[in-house]
Amino acid sequence: MLLLTVIVVIALVAWALRLMEQALKSQEFSFMLAGFLVASSAVAMMTVYFLMSDYVLYMDQAVSGTTMQNVSKLYESDSFTYSQSLPNDTATYRSSID
Repeated sequence: MLLLTVIVVIALVAWALRLMEQALKSQEFSFMLAGFLVASSAVAMMTVYFLMSDYVLYMDQAVSGTTMQNVSKLYESDSFTYSQSLPNDTATYRSSID
């Protein structure tokens, strides 16, 4: 999957460079804008790929070999730890704001 993504990104960057080169030759802003948008889509595609691959690996580790009940306990312990780090009463919280 990574190889296919890299090939598509290389093709998008090559297309963006051709558009920008044509923009310089014809002194037309729309080609430069189109090239920038195509290059931005290549960057966005790689960003989404890496973000989703990390997420899929995380979910794979969380679910592999465990039941869904154990996964829900994992999330409950995370929220419990977070709630313990919050201030216990609102008076303490309000005095820390002031």
